[in-house]
Amino acid sequence: MEKDKLKKICIITGGAGGIGYHLSEGFNKKGYKVIVLDIKKEEELSEDIDFIKVDLRLETEIKYAFSKITEKYGAAHILINNGAISNFNKNIEDISIKEFDDVINVNLRGSFICCKEFIEVNKGQIYGRIINIASTRWNQNEANWEAYGASKGGLISMTNTLAISLSKTPITVNAVSPGWIQVNNYGSLSETDHSQHPSGRVGIPRDILNACLFLADTENDFINAANLVIDGGMTKKMIYE
Repeated sequence: MEKDKLKKICIITGGAGGIGYHLSEGFNKKGYKVIVLDIKKEEELSEDIDFIKVDLRLETEIKYAFSKITEKYGAAHILINNGAISNFNKNIEDISIKEFDDVINVNLRGSFICCKEFIEVNKGQIYGRIINIASTRWNQNEANWEAYGASKGGLISMTNTLAISLSKTPITVNAVSPGWIQVNNYGSLSETDHSQHPSGRVGIPRDILNACLFLADTENDFINAANLVIDGGMTKKMIYE
């Protein structure tokens, strides 16, 4: 297939389900060429979105995916590191080292490998964006989320350092930290769920999409090493029980 040099190439990990699915479809509708790297298709993607099966724990699969992207498109402009084991919480006394490693290897190590590969495929371009989807749990947490919280804290730290390391390139590196984002069954939420947020509602995937589209814009190159918290104000609320 002839290399597509007209559209900006956007790679989204974990883009076939959850928030990632909405990112994929949203960037696609805005005219980006979207390539999804995910371990499986949780939802059917639009036919003009490319899908490559990738286990983010496996360096060989990540490298293969980026080689196919380079072969087909010649370059990439945006990497959104969204792929994560996001619903894992387990008591510290019960969690195994392998379970902890799996969360770190997917959420943090996998994102690091994707960044390394993206930097190579972006060489020679005048524009580049890395957007790491972190979480408010990097800084504020509940019991039993040690693995997930550590992975997202690491992702924020990596964002900060990578932005400095890439200061002589056109690539900016930012993070987006979602709070409570309800992907499904929004109508089942209670008034208490919504009213406890300073913004008066629970978040929806569009809130994260809009933040990523903003950071991806070619004119927003002065936003760098930022962590954009999208949580309706909850992390600034003092709560006493």
